[in-house]
Amino acid sequence: MENGAVGPDPAVAAVRLAVRGTLREIEPGDLVLVACSGGADSLALAGALAFEAARSGHRAGGITVDHGLQEGSAERAAGVVRTMAGLGLDPVEAVRVAVGTSGGPEAAARDARYTALADAAARHRAAAVLLGHTLDDQAETVLLGLARGSGARSLAGMPKAAGRYRRPLLDLDRDLIRRACLAMGLAPWDDPHNGDPAFARVRVRRDVLPVLERELGPRVAAALARTARMLRDDADALDAWAERALREATVPAGAPTPRSAGGSPPAETGEGAAHGRRAGASPREAGGAAVPTADARTEKAPSALRVGALAELPRAVRTRVLRRAAIAAGSPPGTLAAVHIDAADALVTAWRGQSHVDLPGRVRVWRRYEKLLFGPSESSEI
Repeated sequence: MENGAVGPDPAVAAVRLAVRGTLREIEPGDLVLVACSGGADSLALAGALAFEAARSGHRAGGITVDHGLQEGSAERAAGVVRTMAGLGLDPVEAVRVAVGTSGGPEAAARDARYTALADAAARHRAAAVLLGHTLDDQAETVLLGLARGSGARSLAGMPKAAGRYRRPLLDLDRDLIRRACLAMGLAPWDDPHNGDPAFARVRVRRDVLPVLERELGPRVAAALARTARMLRDDADALDAWAERALREATVPAGAPTPRSAGGSPPAETGEGAAHGRRAGASPREAGGAAVPTADARTEKAPSALRVGALAELPRAVRTRVLRRAAIAAGSPPGTLAAVHIDAADALVTAWRGQSHVDLPGRVRVWRRYEKLLFGPSESSEI
């Protein structure tokens, strides 16, 4: 609550200042929605948005997503709607979603939630949706990415802004935000799932981070979040380089892309044959299935990249180019893993006559005449 002439509680002031900075990036008069679960982080965010929007000329509303995973979830969602309306947010609504099973319970709930938020933002024509992720959430995300052996993009954590989504609280820790929530006179709901050790993120929060703090000293979460910011800068630069490299390596549409009718590729010469060491073939690569032989006059030409241009790139850039080309050919990003990209990379850097590489989504990569081609696999060979 406010403290007379002294001003608001310092924790409240910090949260409001973070929201104020985000609103400066959005045109006055535009609608800004807050995604509010009823937990301390999102409730504090909702309270700060209501306060700041009234002073900045923005319209402010709120959305709560009912995942339907716990008894009484509809009643809790209705309570969150009443709280948001009491703060002066308008429009406010609860959206019920059906959570699937793809990718596990955490991923499925997240997918359902973001789909609901995107639909709500489109329905209300909102310019932005504010999310209550904190510095601690960022640290947990980095540790989870590290445990999975993910690359720089995953270790870079969550961005402050992505499309219509904004994360104003990403530089503030969870304890401060909870103090702000209570100082605003708001009563948060503590989701029991946030204490369930069945979830990897809960184990990181409850067990891993406290050990790191005890053994390595305080502020480990802040250090991890700072590392994520630096890695995001690096990843952004590499991604921009990869975009340019992809354009430069792409063979123009309509250029000839010869194909062998048999399973054995013609011998390669020149710069593509001399790069890299022998790479071990995966079981699928070792199968030696023939390259697709459909009539090129009726089949859509595969996309093609010049091997020489790829071979000159640093690996960090080249693998990004290969990933983009695979996704453009139809390979689903969610199932396209590092092992697939490594196998495709071996066609460039460790070429010893490998037949092809099969990627998720029935996409095949093969090498012919100093070109790396991406096209559909034949269903009979998958």
